[in-house]
Amino acid sequence: MSLSRAPRIIGLLALAVLLNACSAVKIAYNQAPELAYWYLDGYVDFNGNQMVQVKDELARLHAWHRQSQLPVYVSALQKYRQELTNNTSSERVCTVYAEVRRTLMAVPERAEPAIALLAATVDTQQISHLEKRFEKGNADYRDDYIESGSKASRKKRYKQAVDRAEMLYGRLDDAQLALIGKNIDQSHFDARIFYAERIRRQRDAVHNLQALVAARLNGSQNAEKTRAAVRGVMDRSFNSPDAAYRDYQQKFTQDGCRSIAELHNTTTAEQRAHAAKTLAKYEQDMMALMKG
Repeated sequence: MSLSRAPRIIGLLALAVLLNACSAVKIAYNQAPELAYWYLDGYVDFNGNQMVQVKDELARLHAWHRQSQLPVYVSALQKYRQELTNNTSSERVCTVYAEVRRTLMAVPERAEPAIALLAATVDTQQISHLEKRFEKGNADYRDDYIESGSKASRKKRYKQAVDRAEMLYGRLDDAQLALIGKNIDQSHFDARIFYAERIRRQRDAVHNLQALVAARLNGSQNAEKTRAAVRGVMDRSFNSPDAAYRDYQQKFTQDGCRSIAELHNTTTAEQRAHAAKTLAKYEQDMMALMKG
């Protein structure tokens, strides 16, 4: 398994129900183990034994997530929905962001033992397959955010920001659209910094997988060392060892919190009511998913 992709990929089960409140997402959530399997297989190219192991572990993770995590999401959405009628602050938005991040972290923490078991069986051919898949994704990222030029990158980020905002609040007016554009222009976003961290995570994962293969071949592999290696890669994926990147990430996060607060504080009563209805629909969908 791609250790650098694992924290994000195994969060698919959690994130799927947060993307949109519609029947398609309900279907996607119920099919999440199968969808996640094929996504992972595209990176690793599982053999027969791994296929069985991964499918079993994803099914167990999905069952655990449905039973223990969806109720947590429902409670959180109910709390946040009550706040929508009031103005907010960048500090409050960052607090919510930190709370959501801690909640979602339960998924990779739960999956860590299964990831370690799988990582111990990866071979050199699969690592090569993984590196090729990484490079394809890296080429797509470079094309979208670096080589396309600043104007194209800015247009893409603007569209993404508007789509997310209108999914919550409904149609935005010209002043609100201009505010989104202004905040994007003033953001600390730097595609090259994100790209460098992306490469660091991938190299970290590949290096540790190669070390696990070498340990298996020379007979020095053991479960404790494997778990430690996996835990280390996952920790460094969520909390970069690069101090400069951590500083940049903090500034970028603060930019996002400020932008969200500023936009929310310009919304009308009708837009806030639309947002409340959207979150209520999320709650209803999640409660339906809890029943299977």
